[in-house]
Amino acid sequence: MSVTTTPHLNFRGQARAALDHYAGVFGGEVVAFSFAQGGDDRDAADGAVPDQLKWGGVQAPGGFSVMAFDVPPGRPYDAGTDPVYVSVRGDDAEEITRYWAGLAEGGTVRAELGPAGYAPLYGMVTDRFGVTWVLDVVARYDG
Repeated sequence: MSVTTTPHLNFRGQARAALDHYAGVFGGEVVAFSFAQGGDDRDAADGAVPDQLKWGGVQAPGGFSVMAFDVPPGRPYDAGTDPVYVSVRGDDAEEITRYWAGLAEGGTVRAELGPAGYAPLYGMVTDRFGVTWVLDVVARYDG
């Protein structure tokens, strides 16, 4: 048996735009359905917006995966301050730099992408959707 984990991001009306952006940065395609396509009685009672996402995700060929949905207006939603970081690790500095540039577009750089004591390349950015990403190139370990 194998297990994988995938970040599931919650938005208030921005899930589709966020997934489109992440597909543009990491590759892959958005697969999604709206509340109009798959909502239920609870969603209707919570004021779900028909064209917002009940569920969506991106699965990129290189292994990147993320899911997202739009929290209906009738449900409590508070993005909070730094509740989650999404970590993207790789072994190719050019690839990580390309992802960094895409996520930083319209976002806020929290730690410039550059060498760190524990990684050849490390940086942190909060993207334009309020999601904080930590990107790094995995340090080689020689045991």
